[in-house]
Amino acid sequence: MKYRKLGDTDLNVSLIGLGTMTWGQQNSEAEAHEQLDYALAHGVNLVDTAEMYPVPPKAETQGRTESYIGTWLARGGRRKDIVLASKCAGPARDPKRPSHIRDGKTFFDRKNLTAALDASLKRLQTDYLDLYQLHWPDRSTNTFGVPYYPWVKDDHTVPIAETLDVLQDFVKQGKVRHVGVSNETPWGVAQFLKHAEQGNLPRIVSIQNPYSLLNRQYENGLSEFSHHEGVGLLAYSPLAMGMLTGKYLDGARPEGSRLALFTRFTRYSNPQAEAATVEYCKLARERGLTPTQLALAFINTRPFTTSNLIGATNLDQLKENIESVDVAFDADLLKAVDAIHTRWPNPAP
Repeated sequence: MKYRKLGDTDLNVSLIGLGTMTWGQQNSEAEAHEQLDYALAHGVNLVDTAEMYPVPPKAETQGRTESYIGTWLARGGRRKDIVLASKCAGPARDPKRPSHIRDGKTFFDRKNLTAALDASLKRLQTDYLDLYQLHWPDRSTNTFGVPYYPWVKDDHTVPIAETLDVLQDFVKQGKVRHVGVSNETPWGVAQFLKHAEQGNLPRIVSIQNPYSLLNRQYENGLSEFSHHEGVGLLAYSPLAMGMLTGKYLDGARPEGSRLALFTRFTRYSNPQAEAATVEYCKLARERGLTPTQLALAFINTRPFTTSNLIGATNLDQLKENIESVDVAFDADLLKAVDAIHTRWPNPAP
């Protein structure tokens, strides 16, 4: 395994991070524990979860993923062996966002953040998180596949400085070591950094955003913050919800796969994304790689990537994902990838 610093902290995190959002829906508790054991045995130390998980979000399963991690921690006593990250849900402004968590009024104020963190710690059976992240912005902006800024004036948003003030108290209390954001924009990252500096408040060390061969928008604006400000990318959906494995080409929906089980997930399956995927799969095979290896190795070799958050539903997938750290990615291969990207730029934002 390879490791990189989490922002400007003293924490080394594995280049492959273990995503968990299928645990409690597509994966059982025993399977979750099996994945954790396997991942740690192969050098993975970053485990990422959220109060909202599993996905798709439902009231009857909410928090189950954290609970599975909690029972694993209680069983094995390996809390110090992992860098544990979780996320607090933002407000349910969009009808597609979950409204069952705290009645959808999940603003980043003291009341909600305190309730969210305390509940997560209880489910996880730990007294601290190494990284606590804001799952999506408190304000209306273009996230989760929304391609354009919505120009919506919200009735209420919690000021970023106020949110950071609450997070600072969590750090002082020892409940949180570091803080980060998720599904953020360049403007949002700039605001968090500005208020941290002006108010001597916690500085964000990471941003968890989508990044894959089908969505390279992180490179436009946000990657510069990684370079100059040390806010590292925790890349989610690196395989574009499985699309970049090639298993969904020509309309295929393998039994038990996510797109077969949940028709709501359409972000990565439009015609343009499928056309680009055909080309990436062809390129991978020409270079003696699997499509999965190509897609993950591309992310692993980006200088702004802190950790590549993979999600697997079985150990064969997990093994291939972890082994991607050893895949060579030379300049010629990058040139070929960029040529496809020029023909099909960001087909699944």
